[in-house]
Amino acid sequence: MTRRILLVNGPNLNLLGTREPAVYGTATLVDVERIAAEAAAAAGFEVRALQSNHEGVLIDAIHAARDDCAAIVINPGGLTHTSVALRDALTGVALPFAEVHISNVYEREEFRHHSYLHDVAAVRVIGEGVQGYAEAVRQLTALIP
Repeated sequence: MTRRILLVNGPNLNLLGTREPAVYGTATLVDVERIAAEAAAAAGFEVRALQSNHEGVLIDAIHAARDDCAAIVINPGGLTHTSVALRDALTGVALPFAEVHISNVYEREEFRHHSYLHDVAAVRVIGEGVQGYAEAVRQLTALIP
């Protein structure tokens, strides 16, 4: 079995570290990728990371993961609340995945309370800051034989 996890970060997550630090903190996307990679390595996995502001790029990466990844960790950003296509890609590849959100979306605007992924995600980590990525990796890798 492939011992690789695809780490997907959606729109605007490239701005981590400077975007609304009161909400998202000061850690950067590079920090997030390192945190996830370290947690994965501790479980005997490697990480391939991708961030894009374009839904189709994310979907293509999810489709490609079917060939060489055991699981997916995804922070879909604003696509959480809008993208049936992203949900369909994740369910279509039939890989276990973790949905991660840095902030507690349930303490924010009402429109952020709905996730198209919540009922199909194997793991959900919400509101734990960037350390939530490590927690998602730990929980997800524990599900993989």
